[in-house]
Formats: sequence, structure tokens, C-alpha cells
Amino acid sequence: MRSGDTDQEMADFLSRTYQKGLGEFWYVNNLDPRTPVDIPATTDIPITPLACIGEGQLVGLGGGKDSLVTVELLRNSGADVATWSLNHREQMTPLVERVGLPHYWVEREWDSQLFTLREQGAYNGHVPISAIFASVGAIVAVLSGRRDNVVSNEQSANEETLTYHGVSINHQYSKSQEFERDFQTHLSHQFGESVRYYSFLRPFTEVRIGELFAHVAFEKYKDVFSSCNRAYVHDSNHMSWCGQCPKCAFVFMILTPFIPHEDLEALWGGKNLLLDPALEPMYRKLLGIEGDKPLECIGEVKESRAAMRFAQNLYPELKDRCQFDLPADYDFRKISSHEMPEDVYELLTLATRELDEQPR
Repeated sequence: MRSGDTDQEMADFLSRTYQKGLGEFWYVNNLDPRTPVDIPATTDIPITPLACIGEGQLVGLGGGKDSLVTVELLRNSGADVATWSLNHREQMTPLVERVGLPHYWVEREWDSQLFTLREQGAYNGHVPISAIFASVGAIVAVLSGRRDNVVSNEQSANEETLTYHGVSINHQYSKSQEFERDFQTHLSHQFGESVRYYSFLRPFTEVRIGELFAHVAFEKYKDVFSSCNRAYVHDSNHMSWCGQCPKCAFVFMILTPFIPHEDLEALWGGKNLLLDPALEPMYRKLLGIEGDKPLECIGEVKESRAAMRFAQNLYPELKDRCQFDLPADYDFRKISSHEMPEDVYELLTLATRELDEQPR
């Protein structure tokens, strides 16, 4: 087989990933969500798996709360951890230095033809970017001598965002458990068991991750992190929180039960997003009261409701603004399914048990 050849297994994986991962693209551009994406195989010879020799975890560092929870839990468990990130070196450097682990910088450059095509009216929209990150992370893991390519996707990434022409559209498809399993199979096809990929936070809800972040990471990283996607647009060079987008509204809500309000509001210049009348329509969407769930990386409706219920106890005025049902037995700490190796899951279980046993 020549370098760069695609066998049938790889072609099928790529076709499937892009067809499902372009769901939001089909929706935004009013295209048929069943549009096939056919990537042809270029050889009949199956790939011969490459055996790599590596140890330890390589964690993708995105700049937000989730990857920092993964880093701190793994670090506290005694694991051999390194991190990597893609672009935004200027704004990420203070965070990387605060993490203080071996770090690998990866740069990508956009082809100028993309801008030209967009100006000419070409289709534009969301792509399965986390699938691309997963692939880059696997390459960095191999080159850096690490066995595990670790991401920080939670259980709520499995929830569909909306239904379009009878097809479920998930903004977070390439963060979903379905993709995780598919990519694991693909990596096994390429590398046997010598390179592993998994999400360390898959069993958790976003609210649970918010609780863990408050306990293990907030004080350490509060001035150098951001989960606002607008902080990572193409030309951004510094950390920021816009205070207007669904991600800001959601993160403020799920951290409210666990972080003193003065410290939390300081991230947004002293503003309480829950009490901002301009964001009330946004919160009604997050809570599933009206309209579709925003096309963003945010939690499930039920966990948003659990977080808002906590917030309503702190801010009674919110009870009249947002009325909703939440099952009495809903437990945001419930452990869900995962795809990580058992030895890694044992690390996670031990680390979180020790945290929960500590006085708060």
C-alpha cells in the first residue's frame, strides 16, 4: 500500500463521520440531511496496523473548564500526563504555563481559497471539527510517545440538538459516544491496541463537571481560562467571555451552585448573567421552555433545569421567570456509560471518590 492510500474501512469511516457530522451544515444551508458523502477507497489492499510504543496520557487542552477537570483529575491520580493544543498560542500560553505539564503546540493555517470561496457565496457552516481534533491528537500522541489520546466530552454530547426533515441533528456529533466508538474502531484498524482514544469525562453530566471544576480547578485557573466559543474565533488572541452567547449563559448557570457569586460574576466584569433580562429568551431555550436548543456545545435540557433549580434557590426572582418540570429523582451525579479502558475508569472513580469524601 502506498502512503496516503485509503482502504475500504477508512473510506467508510470518513464517509460516515462527515455525513453525520455535517448535520448542522445541512440544516443551516437548507439542504437535505440525508445527502450522501461518498469518499472512495483508493486501494483494495487492507491497511496493515502499525504498532506504536507509547505510555501515558496526552490530553487535548481546549482552554475551557472540561479539559482542565481532566488534567487535574489525572494529575491527582498520579498518571503520566502531557497536554496539547491547536492554534491560539498567544492566548493559551498563560493557561498552559499555569497547567505546568509538558505541552505540544500544533498550528494550522487556513487555505486562502476558503475565504475567496466564501466571498463568492459558497456554502459555509459547521463541520465535525472535534473529529479533526481527534485525528490530530492521535498523530501528536504517536509522535510524542504517548499511548492515550484523551478528550473531555461529557454524556450530554449525545443529546440531539433538533430534528430536521425527520433526521436528528446533533451539533456535537463528533463529541458523541457514537463517534467515540467509531473512532476507537478506526484507530484499532490503524494501530491495533497501541494507540487509544477516549473521553475521560464521558460518564458525567455538565453539572457534575461544573461541581468538579469548582473543586479542583477554578481557583487555580479563574483568570486564564474561558469556555466562551467567541474567545476562539480565527483572529482571537486573548481569553475573554462575551456574556451574550449560549455558552456563556450555560456555563454561568451550571457554576452558580458551586462558586461564590462574587467570584463567578468577576469573570463577566461583575455581571450576573442569570439576572440579565436580555438573556431571558436564551435561558428559556436552554431549559426547553420555548424554541430549539441552541446550536452550541451545551448540556441536556434536564441538566440545565437541574442547574436552574439550584439557582432559583439562590435567586428567588428566577422562579417566576422560568417555570419548568424536573423529575424529583433526577441526580446530576449519576454515573452514565463510557468508552474508556477499565484501568483508566478506575483512576477516574478513585479520584472523584476521594474528592467527594473531602469536606467542602
